[in-house]
Amino acid sequence: MLRTRREAAEWMDDPAATEADFAAALRDLGRINRATFAYRPALRFLERVVAETGARRLSVLDVGCGGGDTLAAIADWGARRGVELALTGLDRSPHAARYAAARGVPARIVTADLFELDPAERFDVVLCALFTHHLAEAELVRFLGWLRARAVRGWLISDLHRHWLPYAAVWAGFRLLRLHPMVVHDGPLSFARGFVRADWERALAAAGVTAEVRWEWAFRWVVSARAA
Repeated sequence: MLRTRREAAEWMDDPAATEADFAAALRDLGRINRATFAYRPALRFLERVVAETGARRLSVLDVGCGGGDTLAAIADWGARRGVELALTGLDRSPHAARYAAARGVPARIVTADLFELDPAERFDVVLCALFTHHLAEAELVRFLGWLRARAVRGWLISDLHRHWLPYAAVWAGFRLLRLHPMVVHDGPLSFARGFVRADWERALAAAGVTAEVRWEWAFRWVVSARAA
């Protein structure tokens, strides 16, 4: 029943994963994220930052950016909103940077472990969608402190809620849809690796970070903080 978080590794995190498999998985994930409106929390947060501060230019970092789908959605939002954006994506896989470049994502993509990013780099807003479930709990605590140090105006995490119902639905649905084997394997496992509200509250307390924890449609949590 997934009362305990699983620690099994996702295939997408394997450094030996081929670029062809990685790209095929990213294509499927992009379709899934569009169908589930996965970009909405990030766009709503940016809208809130602009509305509250009047900012007309923002530097934005997307942690675990994958193929850059969220960055592309943010770029479209900025163009519609008249906000000048300096977009940066961060992903450990070199396949991600090449995939994003091939699709013309208008962002600088940095290939690095997040904890090895130049400590001098700070951004107005730091976003992170469907990434934190890849972290161990101790890494999550460290990451929360990292976010507070990196984000000038605020940060937001959007990720999966661990529960048997979406796990079962994804396990069956991805097979019926004949998605790429990497997605079929990693999809349900991502829910099994997800954090529940108590996990978020414990991690925030351990990191000494104050943030809002809010339920989002499709079994997700949105955790966010704005600078005072």
